[in-house]
Amino acid sequence: MGPFFSYIFLGLSLAAPIGPINAAQLDKGIKNGFWHAWLLGIGATVADALYMILVYFGSLHFLGSDFMKTFLWSFGAFVLIYTGIESLMSAGKIVQSKKTKNEPVLKCFFSGFILSLTNPLTILFWLGIYGSVLAKTADAYATEQLVMYSCAIFIGVLSWDITMAALASTFRKYLSAHFLTVVSILSGVSLIGFGFYFGWQAFQLLFS
Repeated sequence: MGPFFSYIFLGLSLAAPIGPINAAQLDKGIKNGFWHAWLLGIGATVADALYMILVYFGSLHFLGSDFMKTFLWSFGAFVLIYTGIESLMSAGKIVQSKKTKNEPVLKCFFSGFILSLTNPLTILFWLGIYGSVLAKTADAYATEQLVMYSCAIFIGVLSWDITMAALASTFRKYLSAHFLTVVSILSGVSLIGFGFYFGWQAFQLLFS
């Protein structure tokens, strides 16, 4: 079982670096609580699973074209900047949001799914890291073990999703409204920053 847990740890390591999904999860958890943050993460994880399947079956090469990369960088920039601006505009409504109806959880799921699906870094991540792990593992193990270790990576990603949702909802319960507003603003700025980075990458691809 040692290798299985090492692959779970790999999944945790893949999901843990601060990026658009973690920033968005933190923002949703602070504003709406655990379930909204968790479902946003689940949406992102479903997109991750889709890319894992594409890598597993060797069908990801078509996303490597300049046209597809430019499209994904551009659309990802739009989604991130829009989400960041929305976060900034609602940052001062954290106290009121506890007393009013929360946004639909299904919207959070699709937000996470689109954020991850349109993130070219996700593609590069799974293609580069999972692809190389897959190639190495395929040489040493049978197909059944390959599937089992792929599931272990996915378990690691899901575990980080639950951790982020719990962390964000804990912030919501125990920290002051002023501090939560500041964190929400920082999350929004972070998302916009990632959006401009994506836009710059699209610009470079388009005019290079």
